[in-house]
Amino acid sequence: MRNLVKNLMVRLLARRLFDPGNSCSYVVYKMKNLSILRWEEEKKSDGTKWYFLEHKGPVFAPPYEPLPPTVKFYYNGKEMKLSQDTEEVATFYARMLDHDYTTKATFNNNFFHDWREVMTESERAKITDLTKCNFKEMHAYFVQKSEERKAMTKEEKQKIKEKNEEIQKEYGFCSIDGHKEKIGNFKIEPPGLFRGRGEHPKMGKLKKRVLPEDVLINCSKDSNIPKPPSGHKWKEVRHDPNVTWLASWTENVQGQVKYVMLNPSSKLKGEKDWQKYETARKLAQSIDKIRAEYREDWKSKEMRIRQRAVALYFIDKLALRAGNEKDEDQADTVGCCSLRVEHIKLHEQKDGKEYVVVFDFLGKDSIRYYNEVPVEKRVFKNLQLFMENKSPGDDLFDRLNTTVMNKHLNELMEGLTAKVFRTYNASWTLQQQLDKLTDPNDVEAEKILSYNRANRAVAILCNHQRSVPKTHAKSMENLKAKIDAKKEAIAECELQVKDAKRDAKHGSVKEKVTYEKKKKQLERLKEQLTKLEVQATDREENKEIALGTSKLNYLDPRISVAWCKKHNVPIEKIYNKTQRDKFRWAIDMAGPDYVF
Repeated sequence: MRNLVKNLMVRLLARRLFDPGNSCSYVVYKMKNLSILRWEEEKKSDGTKWYFLEHKGPVFAPPYEPLPPTVKFYYNGKEMKLSQDTEEVATFYARMLDHDYTTKATFNNNFFHDWREVMTESERAKITDLTKCNFKEMHAYFVQKSEERKAMTKEEKQKIKEKNEEIQKEYGFCSIDGHKEKIGNFKIEPPGLFRGRGEHPKMGKLKKRVLPEDVLINCSKDSNIPKPPSGHKWKEVRHDPNVTWLASWTENVQGQVKYVMLNPSSKLKGEKDWQKYETARKLAQSIDKIRAEYREDWKSKEMRIRQRAVALYFIDKLALRAGNEKDEDQADTVGCCSLRVEHIKLHEQKDGKEYVVVFDFLGKDSIRYYNEVPVEKRVFKNLQLFMENKSPGDDLFDRLNTTVMNKHLNELMEGLTAKVFRTYNASWTLQQQLDKLTDPNDVEAEKILSYNRANRAVAILCNHQRSVPKTHAKSMENLKAKIDAKKEAIAECELQVKDAKRDAKHGSVKEKVTYEKKKKQLERLKEQLTKLEVQATDREENKEIALGTSKLNYLDPRISVAWCKKHNVPIEKIYNKTQRDKFRWAIDMAGPDYVF
């Protein structure tokens, strides 16, 4: 009862002191010497996420618009009129005709199999060979449409923008416990062809259109229940306050449950984010003890304990994911616990280093993980033992799985998972690198380069790679041209400064003013050159590294906020608007002295 009264008092105070309509303000209320975080104080003590939830439901993909009669499909050299459903699926393939996917056998086979399933019997009897299908007119039509969109006038673009804003206004917000909160992904993905990452065995399969009959709605019993589109009904309406999703459905390709969730900037999401990083900070207090324990376990008489200890060492040292068992129809990706003998090579000596383990496997999203890691002798000897009398396809840790590992981690510390290790090591690395690389006397551009280098160290640790962008070479060429032009401008300005200085030495007031102006112009040009050179260095160093993933998911944002405040770097230079909304709680909480 006391907590309820306290909660109510804080809410009433909040309404008096602050704008009650501002649902995204994570404000610290100071009552005497006690700081009460509004978003923390309002957490439900009974485990529920909300008491009242009302929304309009998701926005479905628009119905298929048939192609104009002038756009034809040909089979075996002859024009063939397709039924509407068959034509729609054909357009998915036609749009991708110039993509690498349509050169892959798996993609083509999966597409053709699923396409034939939607055909009429007569179409299925005629269309038996994908290589005899001619989608070129369809493809040209979509290329033309794309060009038309690019060439739209400002007025036309403004009309589309206004229409989208109206949809956002109606469907993009919900009411949750008296607050208006933004919804994240309120639009359901349209039908298309599944791509997957890497050589996914299901690439090319048809992602079917999601209908209201597939969708579960979650809201309050006493709310205005969302109305399904005319002529349809929901699969089910639930009133479950223990979850935060607003709608859900199961996609047909991989059988994964998809959700409509609150926007990352929402209060509930902010709370969850904050708790995640607090758990990682909690690990910092136990890490020495945990490391000492798994090192001791390397000598255990029980093979299962030895394997668990070596795997935990890799999860800690290399930020590896734990990994899950994969079905035959999923991509062959692995994590630490599911590594096979073929995924590692042992070298007692390599490139002047002792006891090196070479990892080479496909990780999450089929991204290759390749790393040559010096390890301690006992880890090396244990790996040799684990590999004895095994074939390349055998499990390296045959006495271990993710269930066993997760159970052990939770025994070490409540809430501890491989992801917590990853979050802890990523955030700790960022903190250390920022302290090491940042020179307080640097100009802003150089400080940002230091920040990106620190972030890059984390991205490398977490294996957040990307392909070199196709536009990289051209953008570097353009940047080099700007640098060369700036150097020429500086050289010319230096001559002007020299002449102005000579004239000003015994000249008039006007000539002295001219000299000062030329000096300032030269300083500005040199600052601009520094900025361009730093930009070129940064872009080149980042060409194969994805910095966004770690920044959004693994780095305690309070580290970045504190760094910005400490070194007078605008937060806008580190986080874009979407990221600032997501990390509003951290921006409000962290002072310049915050340390992870």
